[in-house]
Amino acid sequence: MTPFESFDHLEDLDAESKYLVHKAKEATQHAYAPYSRFQVGAALMLEDGTVVVGANQENASYPLCMCAERVALYTAAVLHTGKRITKMAIAAHKKNHKELARASSCGACRQVLLEFEHRQKSPIETVMLGPDQKWVKCTSAAALVPLGFNQDHLDLA
Repeated sequence: MTPFESFDHLEDLDAESKYLVHKAKEATQHAYAPYSRFQVGAALMLEDGTVVVGANQENASYPLCMCAERVALYTAAVLHTGKRITKMAIAAHKKNHKELARASSCGACRQVLLEFEHRQKSPIETVMLGPDQKWVKCTSAAALVPLGFNQDHLDLA
């Protein structure tokens, strides 16, 4: 089985993925993106069906910005301690545009996703709008970060 599946239309995704994309799109309304005008929302599904959302938060000092994916992941870790994350959807659009824009997690978010996946010992499926306006579903964060770095690489003995 390939770690990536591609879908021509949102309607082609499974019901859970479509719902998460809808929640991620709603979350873009809470983005604070006065500099890039690129509003991103993320929605996570927990093992019990709980949905947690996040939106990007920018700062004039760009390194202090926070991506939607990490906002959602850290919120889930604090408010729903011990619950596994099963899936994440990412949605984005440019300010004042109704159509969704292509968006995938940055390297930092992929690394954080990988750490969550490693910690919970189960994959986190991700859904995002990819090239050619096709929806992409990835089976795990590990597939997004080949040869990723995790706690096993640290010599803590």
